[in-house]
Amino acid sequence: MGIALLLIALRVPIGLALGLVAFVGIAVVTSWNAAFSILSLIPFETAANWELSAIPMFLLMGALAFRSGLTTSLFDAARLWLGWLPGGVAVATNFACAGFAAASGSSLATTLTMGRIALPEMRKTGYDMGLATGVVASAGTLGSLIPPSVLMILIGVFAQTSIIKLFVAGIIPGLLSAVAFAAMIIVRARLRPGLAPGAVEKTDLRTKLVATAGIWPLPVLILGVIGGIYSGIVTATEAGAFGAALTFVIALANRTLSWKVVKESFWDALVGTATLFFIVLGAVLLTRFLAFSGLPMFLAQLITDADVSPLGVILLAGACYLVLGMFLDPLGLLFLTLPIMLPMFKTVGLDLTLMGVLIVKFVEIGLMSPPVGLNVFAVKSLVGSDVPLTTIFKGVLWFLVVDLLVIGLLIAFPGITLFLPRVMGL
Repeated sequence: MGIALLLIALRVPIGLALGLVAFVGIAVVTSWNAAFSILSLIPFETAANWELSAIPMFLLMGALAFRSGLTTSLFDAARLWLGWLPGGVAVATNFACAGFAAASGSSLATTLTMGRIALPEMRKTGYDMGLATGVVASAGTLGSLIPPSVLMILIGVFAQTSIIKLFVAGIIPGLLSAVAFAAMIIVRARLRPGLAPGAVEKTDLRTKLVATAGIWPLPVLILGVIGGIYSGIVTATEAGAFGAALTFVIALANRTLSWKVVKESFWDALVGTATLFFIVLGAVLLTRFLAFSGLPMFLAQLITDADVSPLGVILLAGACYLVLGMFLDPLGLLFLTLPIMLPMFKTVGLDLTLMGVLIVKFVEIGLMSPPVGLNVFAVKSLVGSDVPLTTIFKGVLWFLVVDLLVIGLLIAFPGITLFLPRVMGL
């Protein structure tokens, strides 16, 4: 594992680093013939995994929603309803990110899309750029938690647990995170009015309703996908294709679909899928190597012998994710740790659905933490050189504290996460 981390630190592509370490490890533990045999089989086995086929479809759904502009009115509607609050435009940005997350399934896509819309507005109204950039980078991470989430699909596949249950379990923690972010923004803006001096004038109900009517594609898409899964019309895997087709029809009805939009959307989904599956192949190979080496079972036995409590395992896993998350991107972090963490969770009887949600929350923090912080660098690419990177990281710090408090609540009260799956009979 140390060699894999070293290779990643040397900027070797994550999939190649994981695969190389795993291939050599299998050869050393067994034989070169066995290593080559496993290497030749894994790409076909992985490509044939039915549940993984949901990933390109959800990526296509998000790309079509973004490229066809189905979410452009989301921020305007949120601003009209919430703009009168202290820090109202930032609060609106926060909830708009949560809404877009439900259509994209990607943190980076959420950050870039809403950042392009919200940052110029907050800059124009005189917002402190630390707060403005911080809310975009932080609320963008909700794309990893609010379904449909690509990370949830990957966790479900590796943990061999229900993807539908993970999707549903992520709803309340995702909304709780958005509400907690909003509360923090309002309190800070009230205590320090200079952070968010601009305020949107109150508008009449008719104007608000007209603006809200303009976002009809988003709830139709979300309810179509989640409702389709819950009603049994489609499985979680089929929901990706259903969502992509529904997005296509909505964009067509909205007259925002063009040949250029279709080509760019398919290209985005193709590149994203190829990148993701290359990393998945390396991770699957690493899983095989770890199985041969017996390391996961050794650690699980160590946990049993040491009589570590479930809470102790959660805190230990959380510490690992928080530290490694500062240096690894989300996919690399996920694939490097899951083969080791999952046997430990099973040993102490932890609910894998709960742990899946907690892992995504830990990964979210990594998206905001220096020195990697992918969402922070995404925001930096939008604001240019006039906003230093340190300003963005300082702005994000407040949201990191809130995220840690939310994680504490989820650990202390597992029912917050498991309530909805239980009610829905999953």
